[in-house]
Amino acid sequence: MLVTPLLGADGEVYAIAQGPVSINGFKAQGDAATIISGVPTTGRISSGALIEREIDFHLGSQTSLRLALRNPDLTTARRIALAVNDFIGAPTATPEDPATVRLTLPYGFNGNIVDLLTDIEQLMVQTDQTAKIVIDENSGIIVMGKDVRVSSVAVAQSNLTVTIAENPTVVQPNPLSLGVTAVEPNTNLNANLSESALSVVNESVSLQELVDGLNALGISPRDLIAILQAIKATGALQAEIEVL
Repeated sequence: MLVTPLLGADGEVYAIAQGPVSINGFKAQGDAATIISGVPTTGRISSGALIEREIDFHLGSQTSLRLALRNPDLTTARRIALAVNDFIGAPTATPEDPATVRLTLPYGFNGNIVDLLTDIEQLMVQTDQTAKIVIDENSGIIVMGKDVRVSSVAVAQSNLTVTIAENPTVVQPNPLSLGVTAVEPNTNLNANLSESALSVVNESVSLQELVDGLNALGISPRDLIAILQAIKATGALQAEIEVL
């Protein structure tokens, strides 16, 4: 990507983006046929922006802050508040919702809000992990958490194989016709569909058993994405599915 300004809602330039674009996908095209895998028109630039304008904010002058949890959870928010209050010895932290914990500078604290954050940032808190499956449909990547469970379910899957071959044909004009030699595109498309019988994925008690059961079906990651979404629709998958 060439140098590209990134504008805020106020029309001001806050960052400049540039660098190589990483694309998860490809496109192959012949004279009369095209095949596309993934999404070749989207990509990511790793560390591809330089900040040009900072947002006016003075942390040290604040008397209260809100901690935003990356993974909202009521249990985790409560554990954070309890850990902070036990360490400071005063009601300093209050869980407001699953994603927010409010910090208030306690009366008589020797320092500002930066000192308070420095004192509590090393606290160890056991987070409450939710069962989740993260899917990137562009690249076909699937990541499962250790708490993912599936009830007994039967799965049938069809394997579709498509082959494309280009065999252009040279067309010669008739003698004395004043015509010119031309090349006519000729594309051979073959699709093979092999049906599979219903396979049973038994109720799992661990992530390894779930993976072994799905691998036994002999399917590709992209087919596995569709199967996981279908199992979730039946209610047999005890996990959240997050699509990137």
